[in-house]
This record gives sequence, C-alpha cells and structure tokens, in this order.
Amino acid sequence: MIDLALNECSGGVTAPQGYLAGGLYSGIRKVKKDLTIIHSTVPADVAAVFTLNKTQAAPITVDKLQLQKSHLCSAIVANSGNANACTGERGLNDAWAMVDAAAESLNLPREQVMVSSTGVIGQYMPMDKIAAGIRQLSGQLSRNGNKDAAEAIMTTDTYSKEVAVQFTLGSSVVTIGGMAKGSGMIAPNMATMLAFLTTDAVIAHPVLQKALRHANDRSFNRITVDGDMSTNDMAMILANGTAKNKPIKDHSEEYQMFLAALEYVMIKLAKMIARDGEGATKLIEVLVTGAASEDEAVCAARAVANSNLVKTAVHGADANWGRILAAVGYSGIDFNPDDVEISFGDMSVLKKNYEVTLDEEKAKHILSQENVVIGIHLHRGKQTARFWTCDLTKEYVHINASYRS
Repeated sequence: MIDLALNECSGGVTAPQGYLAGGLYSGIRKVKKDLTIIHSTVPADVAAVFTLNKTQAAPITVDKLQLQKSHLCSAIVANSGNANACTGERGLNDAWAMVDAAAESLNLPREQVMVSSTGVIGQYMPMDKIAAGIRQLSGQLSRNGNKDAAEAIMTTDTYSKEVAVQFTLGSSVVTIGGMAKGSGMIAPNMATMLAFLTTDAVIAHPVLQKALRHANDRSFNRITVDGDMSTNDMAMILANGTAKNKPIKDHSEEYQMFLAALEYVMIKLAKMIARDGEGATKLIEVLVTGAASEDEAVCAARAVANSNLVKTAVHGADANWGRILAAVGYSGIDFNPDDVEISFGDMSVLKKNYEVTLDEEKAKHILSQENVVIGIHLHRGKQTARFWTCDLTKEYVHINASYRS
C-alpha cells in the first residue's frame, strides 16, 4: 500500500464537503434514537457491497434494484430496532415507502434514495412512525448531525463508531468520512453491520465500486465476533465530487492514494466493531505471516479468529497455543504443522518442531491486556493477512439469550 500522509479529523460522514446528516427517535425502539438520514446536497456517485446471506432483508433487495436504475444517490435512510427481514411483500412495500418518504421530504428523484435497516428479524415495520420520523428528520439535517446519525443506527453497540480523514490529492484536499454499527452477528461476507462512507472526491462509479470492494475485503470481511452472517449487512459509499480534484482514474497513483485512505477508514471502523463485540473485553488481532499466498493466510487467520475455543482461552488469559494450531489445522490450507511458530505479542510461544518457549506468567500478562495479537508464522512463503475478533464471554450469552426483549 502506498505511503500517504493522512490527517484524522472530526465529523464522521459530514466531514467531507456537501453532506448533511441527523438522527432521532421515531418510536421504532422503546427509548433510543432509531432513524438516520445522510444527505448529499449534490447527487453523488454510489457504490455498495451487500451480505452474501441467501436470506436477505427487504432494504437489500430495494437497494440492488435502485443501483440498476442509477449510480447516483443523494440520500441514505437507515433505521435500527427492526431489520425488515423475512417480512415478504409487505416488507418490500415498507422499504419502498421509506424511499418515497425521503424522496418527497428532500425533493429528490426516487431512484436517488437508498434504504437500510437493522434490528429484530421477522417483525413488520411501524411505517406510520417511520414516515413521520423521516419527514421530521429531513428538516433537521445539518453538518453537525453526524453524531446523532451514528447513534441512531446502533443496536447492541455500546458506543457509536465514526472516523474521518483528510489527505491531499494533487492541488485538492480530499476527505473521507464514515460511520458504522455492529456488535453481534458478525462474520466475514459481511456481518450484522452497516457502514456508510462519504467522500468529496471526484471518482466515477466503476472506480469507486472497485475501491470499495478491495477495501471491504481487507476490513469488514476480516472481522468476526461469533461467526454468524446477517440478513442486512451492507457497506455503502457516496462520492459527490465537491473537492474538485482531477477525476481519479483506475490504476493511477491518485487511485492508490484514495484506496489507501479508504482502507484506513474502513479498517479502523472494522476494528471498532470487533472490539465492541457483544460482551467483549478484548480486541484480538490474528496475524498470519509466511504464507504461500494471501488466500492461504486469510483462511488460516479466519479459522483462528472464528474459533470459540481460542476466543474463550484469550478471555481467560489462558495461553493455550494448541487451540490455535488446531484451528490452523482444520482451516483447509496445506501446511506442515512442524514448521509453525506461534507468538503472543512480542513473546514466542512455540517454535519449529514443537519447541515450546512459553513463559506462563508473561503470557498471562499479555493475554490480560485489552489488545491481544496472536502471531502465526507458517514458513511457506512471504504473504500475510490480518483478522480481527474479540474474546467470547458469559455476557455474550446473556445478551443473545434475550435479544428480542
């Protein structure tokens, strides 16, 4: 990845020029904010990636149809508290009603509105409340509305997740902002996570789509909390061109710079999601090195990150390296277990030919920290991959035993 000077800034999705946002309580949930709008004041190129779950929520269906009509978007409407999934024809009609309410309230073409939902599956939307909320919120959008917008998409999240960065592209200053939600039902391809990104860069849809897909593969597709894939996941980016940079072309240096900045934002949001896993107390990074290919490294890292035995061991600060090697063993890659080396942070735990170098007391100290790095060297090549997850706790069971209540 290209070396790029990035400056983090405040503002989340409204940090780039030409964006307004807001969030409020509309009555979907019992108490918390539950409705969000992000509005680009000029039509923006849009790109998106969606869950690969065969059971897909109504908003996913609607957004895919919208993208077939137009690659421009001026508003995203999202709600929490109700997934509008497994709701049949009525759910589709409700998702289209959200589109229409936003288009009418913001005076936009219907095809330039995207929708998103998250929450409980199998319940119908209270459309009278949602439509009234959209009308009210449309009149309250502002450059300072990013925090309310980020809070209103939260479900079991314990905090809102926002990032924004600025960098120089030619003679222009370009900004990328983002917000996300996610805490449980998190697994690659993608997860119960929503991510909305904005930029003022000039970048056409095909190039924007390529950049989003590439960055998504190295961020939101590299996190897991519990291995469950949701019905509602999406990551969407708007690019409204108000930075007035020269158009970013594929395979150019400017594209590599934009991609580096986008990947930075998305990885940071992804790590926030993993750290905020339901009941989590630790962020775990699984770093696989010495792989023969990137795909091989990803497969090994994913298996370790998805292992409940590994995650419970880290929660208890138990240096059970055997669980890590076992997970690599069932990952499906071709490797020689005799060659594997394992480390916790900067401490070697296992060397080649099963030479155990574990210092139990030091390992317990390392595994008791809030950020834990598990290193796995395969000694097969030069490729690497990172995956992020969290520890698995009793609180996770408590939260998911009563999710609907």
